[in-house]
Amino acid sequence: MSSKEVLTFKNKKLDTLVEDIYDKLSVLSDGESLNIDDKTIDAFGESMKEVLSHWANPRPRDSGTLRMSNIGKPMRQLWYDMRSESKTTERIKPSVFIKFLYGHLLEEVLLLLVKIAGHKVTDEQKEVSVSGIKGHMDCVIDGEVVDIKTASSFAFKKFYNKTLAEDDIFGYLPQLAGYEAAMGTNKGGFLAMNKESGEIALYRPDSFDKPDIKNKIKTVKKLIKVDTPPDLCYNPIPDGAAGNMKIGKGCTWCRHKFECHADANEGKGLRVFKYADRYSYLTRVVKEPRVLEVTK
Repeated sequence: MSSKEVLTFKNKKLDTLVEDIYDKLSVLSDGESLNIDDKTIDAFGESMKEVLSHWANPRPRDSGTLRMSNIGKPMRQLWYDMRSESKTTERIKPSVFIKFLYGHLLEEVLLLLVKIAGHKVTDEQKEVSVSGIKGHMDCVIDGEVVDIKTASSFAFKKFYNKTLAEDDIFGYLPQLAGYEAAMGTNKGGFLAMNKESGEIALYRPDSFDKPDIKNKIKTVKKLIKVDTPPDLCYNPIPDGAAGNMKIGKGCTWCRHKFECHADANEGKGLRVFKYADRYSYLTRVVKEPRVLEVTK
């Protein structure tokens, strides 16, 4: 996303954003035109062009740099992000890069819908800083910081049902708190789209669900300087009834899981078994699964 000229708006309020988008699009059911002007269409095309260009030409980033986008990660994961030099760190798979691309493209679609619904969008991709930690915020809508998210049906429920604070494994709430601290606002939130259904939800978390970001940053800076990694982000959980144990769900997508669990299975590390629909990363094997083992 990049800064674009702000469209004309008519005293819209953030609370009615989703309703206004749906109302705007409802005329399509009657075969009526949305009457999107050429200037808006051209700007949208340029935004999509920029997204594709940035995706195809990634800029190298120092893996040891704290940023607003990672400050809320689980501490042990962040410690490894900052300090790991292990060759067991997983590379990002091509399929994940594809997911990144259509996620970013859909974010632009969502911002377009906000604009044609008559809401004021400013400060797209503005760089901000809090306590020396920099980040690029998605945008401000109607005067409040809004983070744009696209999500699977499962993840979308966290925004739709307002339960993100119960399981914020990617640190979205600290990220939002950081952007708000930089902008001097406190009533922003997340505008999320269900990538499967097209549903939209606006989630504005309560203040008590957002951390004191300056204290959070201070704590993080202190902990990543310690030579020993913090405790496990998620404890192993049972895998079936035979006594086998596997890494927690939140560890499954972490690229440091092999280094992080190097002491599993009496120091032999994780054992990986391939099922039809998933991989199981076992920290203790009492009874070997009757599927292919693909341990690295």
